[in-house]
Amino acid sequence: MTQASRRDKTVKRHRRARKKVSGNTDRPRLAVHRSNKHISAQIINDDDSKTIVAVASYSKEFKGLIKGTDKAGAEAIGKAIAEKAKAEGLSKVVFDCGGNLYHGRVQALADAARKAGLEF
Repeated sequence: MTQASRRDKTVKRHRRARKKVSGNTDRPRLAVHRSNKHISAQIINDDDSKTIVAVASYSKEFKGLIKGTDKAGAEAIGKAIAEKAKAEGLSKVVFDCGGNLYHGRVQALADAARKAGLEF
């Protein structure tokens, strides 16, 4: 029997969480993806399978301004996603940490989004 890798465990947690967490028109899902180099967030309406708003540390608007590998970069992404959501008329979302532990950069992004006005 082989040991499960860290990625395997993350995927398993994400699949388990997605059985319960779903976004709709009233409360879309704020999905966070974290890699070793970058962090990104999307607000998704699962009923229509549409991405409403998306922000990533590798996008042109953040090129050279932030790093996706630190908490400050995650906070900038959280603030940006909240501002774009407000512009779209969204204030309430369901948080989906993507199978990642709610710690470090994921927590920093969530806290910054809450501080900027998103409710979850």
